[in-house]
Amino acid sequence: MKIATYNVNSVRKRLDILRAWLKQHQPDVLCLQETKVQDKDFPREAFADLPYVLTICGQKSYNGVAVLSRKTPEEVHFGFEDEHGQEEATRLVHVVIDGIPIINTYIPQGYAIDSPKYAYKLEWFRRLKRYFSQKLSPDQSAIWCGDMNVAPEPIDVHSPEKHLKHVCFHEDARRAYHDTVSWGFTDVFRHHFPKKQQFTFWDYRRPDALEANRGWRIDHLMVTAPLLPKSHMVKVDLNPRKAENPSDHTVLWAEFSL
Repeated sequence: MKIATYNVNSVRKRLDILRAWLKQHQPDVLCLQETKVQDKDFPREAFADLPYVLTICGQKSYNGVAVLSRKTPEEVHFGFEDEHGQEEATRLVHVVIDGIPIINTYIPQGYAIDSPKYAYKLEWFRRLKRYFSQKLSPDQSAIWCGDMNVAPEPIDVHSPEKHLKHVCFHEDARRAYHDTVSWGFTDVFRHHFPKKQQFTFWDYRRPDALEANRGWRIDHLMVTAPLLPKSHMVKVDLNPRKAENPSDHTVLWAEFSL
């Protein structure tokens, strides 16, 4: 199984990049975040000639998640399905493919440390960990991927000493992230490359961010213990970020022998 994750930052603006990447790499599953489009306006016709089933949940201008899969999912869930209802449906999609649960998340960015949105981000991680406990087992195969909006360690952000108060690197956000991961997941990229500095996001506001390697690793792909020894390749593909009119993120993918 080849699975990829990509914060597309508006699916309608990245159709050329998406189609080219799908045709070249032919993943079994592609998880998208920030599709930024209502379901009725999702550009399904752009994928009609490609062998993918679309599972989508979006809203106008913000958020939005999607899964493109070669096989029809055996199960589909949106949001946490907790006491808050379906309010997070455009940030979390859970599919089951070939018996393997795949959780695709777009975790809140947080805005600022003193903002209610940051407290909401920390609570989001706690709710996600509860969701894992309700829906999954660490002893069974499962995948969690997406834009986590956290750089877990200093190696995962350029100039870490300058970003200690940033919502994606603050100690509280990192603690919440690590606590959620500790439920039973392992970071596939870091497992294979313990000391490699590799980013997945480069801010538009710095035009030379990619060339200067001033980025963040905030997009992650996690697996439970049964899948980890089956992972034999993981890569951050820089080409989508180098393309014309790119997202500020790029594609992270991994391959498993199943």
